[in-house]
Amino acid sequence: MFKGLKELFKKTTDGITQTIGIKKEKIAKEILEEALIQSDIDYALVEMILDNLPQEVTREALEVALFRFFRSESYYDKIQYHPLNASPNVTLILGVNGAGKTTTIAKLAKKAKKENKRVLLGAGDTFRAAAIEQIKLWGNRLDIEVISSQLGHDPSSIAFDCIKAGIARGYDEIIIDTAGRLHNQTNLKNELIKIAKVCQKALNGQEFHKILVLDGTQGSSAINQAKIFHQILDLDGIIVTKLDGTSKGGAILSMIYELKLPIVYLGMGEKEDDLVAFDEEEYVQMLLDSIFIKA
Repeated sequence: MFKGLKELFKKTTDGITQTIGIKKEKIAKEILEEALIQSDIDYALVEMILDNLPQEVTREALEVALFRFFRSESYYDKIQYHPLNASPNVTLILGVNGAGKTTTIAKLAKKAKKENKRVLLGAGDTFRAAAIEQIKLWGNRLDIEVISSQLGHDPSSIAFDCIKAGIARGYDEIIIDTAGRLHNQTNLKNELIKIAKVCQKALNGQEFHKILVLDGTQGSSAINQAKIFHQILDLDGIIVTKLDGTSKGGAILSMIYELKLPIVYLGMGEKEDDLVAFDEEEYVQMLLDSIFIKA
């Protein structure tokens, strides 16, 4: 996994190293601040992380500051993803068009299948013919059943039918796509609320997860999208895509800080296996390696 994470954030870490110049055992606080901001960590957050550090910062000091950020007041307060222990395990996938939502669904489905789980997909983005066809194509490629309907069909009905079919046929994982129109459209907000209510009804009140897919190339600007979705549906986690194509990998810290939501996975590439579980320990060590000379 660590090799995958290093590859994923290579442009980010290369950018940090370039700003730092020569790696040393101690880095001037001013230079460190510039490097972190350039990686798209919010300025106020950088100030908060570096606030109590000396003018010459060591690896150990920055490491403590970063882990303090992740763990808040204590280890038990840290923001972390809690998988559901439900049968079936239902996940509603949200996000705007172009974020990589459909490909992410395929990656999640492939991962579940490799864990010997029976997977069912729901083509709930009924506003785009291409979205329905993409889900079907992935279903054929991965040999996974897809519940779908015609263009323009009620997406709530697709979600209901998908869940009821999954329960009746004994599926372990049900992953449902949703429309990806712009987040500021009132009708989309109402539609998402309706879908969530229908999912809960189909599950007889059983808990399900709502996961947002964000385009990593947008960096911190994607946070505004996420805030709207979070206000509508009370999200359970985030999957960030396309980070291998940007130097804005520091935005991960801003996302966690602003949204108080866990990063569940990171997507890289277009293949169905290109999904990396986010690990804060590895992420922090990778940032530190891009700044300080190894002892």
